[in-house]
Amino acid sequence: MPEHSDKAPITALLQEWTRGDRKALDQLLPLIYSDLHEIARRRLQSLAPGTIMQPTALVNEMYLRMVDAAKVTFRDRTHFLAICATVMRQIAIDDARTRSREKRGGGWQRIFLEDCAIPSPANDEGLLALDEAMHRLAAVDQRKARVVELRFFGGMTNGEIAEVSGISVDTVKRDWTFAKLWLAREMKDGLTA
Repeated sequence: MPEHSDKAPITALLQEWTRGDRKALDQLLPLIYSDLHEIARRRLQSLAPGTIMQPTALVNEMYLRMVDAAKVTFRDRTHFLAICATVMRQIAIDDARTRSREKRGGGWQRIFLEDCAIPSPANDEGLLALDEAMHRLAAVDQRKARVVELRFFGGMTNGEIAEVSGISVDTVKRDWTFAKLWLAREMKDGLTA
């Protein structure tokens, strides 16, 4: 994720928006739009090859959902982007559910959690299977599920995840390793059941 040297104005604008100043959001978006677009592009590219949704549409939909999110207190840019990544994940899941209802079936393909290939059904079904596996992981270990969400769906680095989550980088690495293996096993078992 691109790094801005301009973190102080972004944090100040986030705090103003949290206090109810909608103009602060209008000033904030141009400063972070490229970061949001890059997160959306990478997530859509890795989630469902050939997906209909475009990064700009995902960012716009996220914006519409976030406009009234001023009730959330954003600590800083990294915290805000982590929440945006979570919202983008939910939008992608909702989109996949909608399209899945429209067309059932299809061949199998792989969804890649970076270097760990997880077998899953084609595009939308695969994303839905991953979402179900993520919910099961969250029931077992919420922190590990959050690490996957921030890294896979949010495109965050280990350092950014550690900062947002209040844990060490080594813990993030261990959680990521465990979660990749757990999800791969869970989704493989789900496909053979």
